[in-house]
Amino acid sequence: MFGPKLNTVFRSRWNALFWAAFVLLTAYCSVPAPDDGSAASSAADSAEAEKIAKLVATATGQKPAEKQSSHHANPWAKKPD
Repeated sequence: MFGPKLNTVFRSRWNALFWAAFVLLTAYCSVPAPDDGSAASSAADSAEAEKIAKLVATATGQKPAEKQSSHHANPWAKKPD
């Protein structure tokens, strides 16, 4: 479909190495960088989102949801003793 046929890519070691390097480079370039935004803008965004959530909850007659922690915790990380 895209690029050369696989049997021509793996015909020589060098072609296979170049192909693998370009695949890795593509994967590296496609991952977005972490957000470098300032803490003030993210705090303002979360406050705005909280206001909107309260308005939607009151408009629909539901109880407003509790505030969730914005800090991400790795579920696979070891817990400190």
